[in-house]
Amino acid sequence: MENTTLILAILLGAGFTGAWLCKLINLPSVTGYICVGLILGPSGFNLFSEQAVGPQLEHFIQIALMLISFGIGEHMEIARLRSSARSVILIGLGESLGAFIMVSLGCFIIIQLTGLGSTILNSMVLAILLGSVSVATAPATTMHVLREIKAAGPLTTSLLAVIAMDNGLAIMIFGITLAAVNHLLTAGHGGIWIMIYASLLEICGSLLLGIITGLLLDFVNSRLHKKNEVLTAGLALLLLCGEAARIFGMSPLLAGMAAGFTIVNREHRDLRIFRTFNTFEPPIYVLFFTLAGVHLNVVVLATAGWLGLAYFLCRTIGKIGGAGTGALLASSPPTVKRYLGLALTPQAGVAIGLIFLINNDATGSNFSAIVTPVVLAEVFMSETLGPILTRLAAKQAGEIPTASLAATSSGNDDDLKQSAIPPGVPMVPWTWPKLSPPMHGEGVVIFGAGHIATGAALARMTTIFANYYDAYPMVAQIIPLTGYNAEKQAGDKDLLAALKAEVHNMGSELYAVTNKNDDIAQGILETARQSQARGIVLGHSAINPAAFQKIIGRIVAEAPCPTIIIKFSGTFHTERILVPFFHKQALKEIKDHLKAIAAVGQHRITLLRLMSSSDTEQDIRQAKEELTHWAATEKLSQLTTCQVISTEARQKTILKEAANYDLIIMAGPPAQALPQRLMFGSLHAAVAQGCEKTLVTVYPPVRE
Repeated sequence: MENTTLILAILLGAGFTGAWLCKLINLPSVTGYICVGLILGPSGFNLFSEQAVGPQLEHFIQIALMLISFGIGEHMEIARLRSSARSVILIGLGESLGAFIMVSLGCFIIIQLTGLGSTILNSMVLAILLGSVSVATAPATTMHVLREIKAAGPLTTSLLAVIAMDNGLAIMIFGITLAAVNHLLTAGHGGIWIMIYASLLEICGSLLLGIITGLLLDFVNSRLHKKNEVLTAGLALLLLCGEAARIFGMSPLLAGMAAGFTIVNREHRDLRIFRTFNTFEPPIYVLFFTLAGVHLNVVVLATAGWLGLAYFLCRTIGKIGGAGTGALLASSPPTVKRYLGLALTPQAGVAIGLIFLINNDATGSNFSAIVTPVVLAEVFMSETLGPILTRLAAKQAGEIPTASLAATSSGNDDDLKQSAIPPGVPMVPWTWPKLSPPMHGEGVVIFGAGHIATGAALARMTTIFANYYDAYPMVAQIIPLTGYNAEKQAGDKDLLAALKAEVHNMGSELYAVTNKNDDIAQGILETARQSQARGIVLGHSAINPAAFQKIIGRIVAEAPCPTIIIKFSGTFHTERILVPFFHKQALKEIKDHLKAIAAVGQHRITLLRLMSSSDTEQDIRQAKEELTHWAATEKLSQLTTCQVISTEARQKTILKEAANYDLIIMAGPPAQALPQRLMFGSLHAAVAQGCEKTLVTVYPPVRE
């Protein structure tokens, strides 16, 4: 059969039927796909020729592999893996080396007993080639099973991270092994170092390509609002990444993982692209696994003989034993120690790719007649039993939910507008009770007022903060050493009068200090140090954003006290306050300023914690309990609503929620080097750019 369209129809229909039948007997659907492919292929009715399911359908396989590897990257969130990094590394090394050592030793013994190796050297070379191929795991099979059963928990998280590490190690170990083989069987010198260098170059190049693709995907995705646009643009960039990796001799699998890793670790991350791909994946997955079954041939089992059986058994023992040993050394949870190794048994795409590399290598091709049937026999057995073992591992670990968890997606607003900088700041008149100036004030809270449009609003916020600290509000006027003419002097007098009137209306008194300095940042910092400032309040400038950011960066880095930056938008009032965050540390940084605003009148405060869309209902309930306890401890519970939601798009969720509030308070992002900013981005910067409500950002002082 050569008609590609008809082949696709049969593969999709037969694959769907096979999956449905397997579900009836409680088997993973991927087992049904593979079995149906086996029946349709050379081992069964032989409906499809090798030419029909080979080059003509290769692009479907490439699409599937990129989507699969990209999906693995989603589960490599640094914040989640940081606590288990040691465990993942030890388990990854343990199962990789366990498989390599067990397969190499086991196959060497069988080769010697059966006489497949003409010499001891050839037997050793053949054994270590098989050992290097055995390291690779099938991410597609594991991903599909876990997604189908909606598994979640320590085992699932560790498993996905280990698989990502596993395939990187597989490429590295294979490259080093092939280098050693060439070195052993040829008279040349230095070949091993060249091959090691080439392997490292391939890995680093693949990761770099993936990171660049992830940044491009994030940039494009954040500017699109419709699902069809996200799907089209995202798929185009992802396939372009895969094709570039193939052309330059890199690993599309590693590149796809790196792209997914980059997106999920962006601070303002938008995970809609993963959810959009999820709706596109099912038919691609059906084709991929059914084609994998078509390519399997039962005849290879007879050809592989005892060596194929030894390879399968030794690899399984090595994976399970190595993973268990690594988990034991890392003191991992009991479920990870017991069951993770079972889920590492599937082997397919990456291993087959390594076979092709052996066939194309001048020295390795001499052993391909034995390596190919042995590995394909193992693929047949592991792809048949592997999905069942993966599902069993998740079930025994108790990570299969009894019912599907309905993810709360709060970030799909299609009509988000960009904020506009107002020419002035209209204010609601002060209606709260009058404040009382402190009898014996402890320091000051200073603010810089450079324009009458924002001066009164800054004075109001500064007075509120000063009242909480039992301090005095103070305006710092930085006067340039040159160019300060009579017109500017008169303007500053009018500004100072307006500021004093606003503070007096609130029931307090305003102090003023001047500092002659052409360096604004230095002038503010000197004033803060000399006056024992409890805080520095500055208004965001839209006149020269680049110069303003430079000033702010220096003040935040050197200030002896918290720095509060206010970006005004719309009418300024503080009755309804939203506090969005995803790290608990943020609450500690904004606590005093939140309590300061709450102390001057009845406000409605909402603490909004953003959780991952993969968090369980139990995680969300626990986070809400912790948040409610925190509010009660800080005596804010009567004024505060505690809200915890899971979201795929943090920025869009905050902007959507902000529409119902007057004021947004966020903790400022930590200082980051340029590579970190480019890699992980900033949720705060993304919110500040799109927010149409006044945004208050609190930067804690940098501790020595």
